[in-house]
Amino acid sequence: MMDIRYPVHPEHGKKMDTAELRREFLIENLFTKNLINFTYSHVDRIIVAGICPAEKTLALNDGKELASEYFFERREGGVVNIGGPGRLLLDGKSYEMDRNDGFYIGKGTKELSFSSKDAINPAKFYLLSGPAHASFPSKWIPLSETKEVNLGSLEESNKRTIHQYVHPAVVKSCQLCMGMTILAPNCIWNTMPVHTHERRMEVYFYFDMAKDTVVFHLMGKPDETRHIVVRNEEAVISPSWSIHSGAGTNRYTFIWGMVGENQTFTDMDGVDMKDIK
Repeated sequence: MMDIRYPVHPEHGKKMDTAELRREFLIENLFTKNLINFTYSHVDRIIVAGICPAEKTLALNDGKELASEYFFERREGGVVNIGGPGRLLLDGKSYEMDRNDGFYIGKGTKELSFSSKDAINPAKFYLLSGPAHASFPSKWIPLSETKEVNLGSLEESNKRTIHQYVHPAVVKSCQLCMGMTILAPNCIWNTMPVHTHERRMEVYFYFDMAKDTVVFHLMGKPDETRHIVVRNEEAVISPSWSIHSGAGTNRYTFIWGMVGENQTFTDMDGVDMKDIK
């Protein structure tokens, strides 16, 4: 079964209380051993999934809930393994997936399954999928083959390295972009100064967090900001009208993913610090 989330108008969003914000935008309990947990957002029809094979191999072949013959009949996807060593089987070909390895899955992929090498230390595959009108070749993307972008500074507490996985500089895709941002030691801020991008939505998935660490994920219109408290291995749906930034009580890593009109990484509408409220 899929957890279905519907779009929220910004005028509605600014009137929500904490419980409502969490119910509409926060994705909890992504990873359950031997299960695939899906969230389907009507914001650009993105699907977020946590796949944790332990003793079982988990297959992503059925497309019944998408009214399709198979899951990727009209979709593409990106996967990053954030857990132990695993394996991905795609249309009969096997790929080893170590921690932080990624994979782009092209439209038309009929058979896809996930497994772990060690049930005690299972793989955790984080999946994003969006509709696709064109097919591009699937590709294994180890961390070493991502495009690195270094941003921020220690003085601003936001020195970070961005690893672009599904990106025009790395692999061709229809509309999906996906990457991972790793904060340097003693840095807690991400994406500050903030921005929006009306041409695409985004999902932030936070992980590599200590037990008592939380991230205050900032969202909302720039002049009507709200926050959602996010814990380890939780995600936030960010509609195109919302900022997406955060500050943690300790170091963390996050995976970002976008679908929409444009794949240009720098296509964003910056917000001056004086305009944030």
